Amino acid sequence: MMDATLKEASLSDEVRAELETLGQEAREAARQLALASAEDKDRALRLMAQHIRKDCNDLLQANKRDVDNAVEDKRPDAFIDRLTLTADRVDAMAKGLEDIANLSDPVGEVTAEWERPNGLAIQRVRVPLGVIGIIYESRPNVTADAGGLCLKSGNAVILRGGSDSFNSSRAIVTSLKKGLREANLPENAIQVVPTTDRSAVGEMLRGLDGTIDVIVPRGGKNLVGRVQDEARVPVFAHLEGICHIYVDESADLEMATDIVVNAKMRRTGICGAAETLLVDKAAIASHLNPLVAALKAAGCQIRGDARVQQECPDVDIAGEEDWSTEYLDSIISVKTVDGVGQAIEHIANYGSQHTDCIVSENENTVARFFHEVDSAIVLHNASTQFADGGEFGMGAEIGIATGKMHARGPVGVEQLTSFKYLVRGRGQVRPK
Repeated sequence: MMDATLKEASLSDEVRAELETLGQEAREAARQLALASAEDKDRALRLMAQHIRKDCNDLLQANKRDVDNAVEDKRPDAFIDRLTLTADRVDAMAKGLEDIANLSDPVGEVTAEWERPNGLAIQRVRVPLGVIGIIYESRPNVTADAGGLCLKSGNAVILRGGSDSFNSSRAIVTSLKKGLREANLPENAIQVVPTTDRSAVGEMLRGLDGTIDVIVPRGGKNLVGRVQDEARVPVFAHLEGICHIYVDESADLEMATDIVVNAKMRRTGICGAAETLLVDKAAIASHLNPLVAALKAAGCQIRGDARVQQECPDVDIAGEEDWSTEYLDSIISVKTVDGVGQAIEHIANYGSQHTDCIVSENENTVARFFHEVDSAIVLHNASTQFADGGEFGMGAEIGIATGKMHARGPVGVEQLTSFKYLVRGRGQVRPK
């Protein structure tokens, strides 16, 4: 018993020391990367894409070991699908890196400038954040996406993927490092945590002795909840995507139907999938039955309030917990509301400040919804599944952030920068 305890303590000390070295190496790489030109970073990204393609067989073999382990552990089919790499998925990773290379470089961008009456010339300029820790679950493509985005924005990154994708992540990072090396950029700009020990996550959340500047979790509610609860450094994340669609009495029925079905059923497992449909009481007679019928025809289970069940007797009754549930499945809760004011109140009480939509032809109603709904993304007459950096024209993203400090909405290359002020004078001093 004593030996086992000592062995566990020794392992934790070993992991801690290894991770602290990782953090120090990343900090030094970040200093070098902050000075790299846009041309050097873009060249590295394109070289990384080339090596991803060249190393496809190696990546697939490493991934096969992960998939075989997942099958042996009787993981769900959906999990195995997310974990699995194919030749097409490897090529998509490479193309993603090339797409990032084609984005504008945010580092050094002057976002504002002005001159004071005393002659001081002031500029606000984008700069990298430093070292970013990314903790994600078993989706191997995130390794390449995150590495590429951090490189483009001038940041070093420490990646901690799920233990189920450990072999895949290490193989992908090996390919990425080849591109960094050929471009004469520091290989330690992209590193993967070299252990599946869960204590590594805790060490990262504590900041690796001050070397990590921000943590980005990408995964399910349990992962994000732990990160938000335990992190001692800033976090860019959203806990849940409880997204709403409010159908106003003025909504075009055909448009509303297309939007609602797409928002719920296009991909039910993403954070931008609609989870609650709010229908204006003034639109019950004209809109409710057709919307419910379209959802059911698409294979969606409906959980409605008493009025919805009264109008559509074949739907299930919704409980209080349904209004705050992120189903990530072919299930939607439906509630009738007395106009836009009650819709806004419901979203404020049950939403997650992620993405919410209004379908309406009334400009005043839309203006009120836009003004009063306090979410990272607010849409008018468009599917909530557009909650995506690529769809916004921002390129790849690490995820969606719902916090109000620094990054909010899609977290892309611009959101992975901070800023500093450059102040130019001609000998000015402050008067006594």
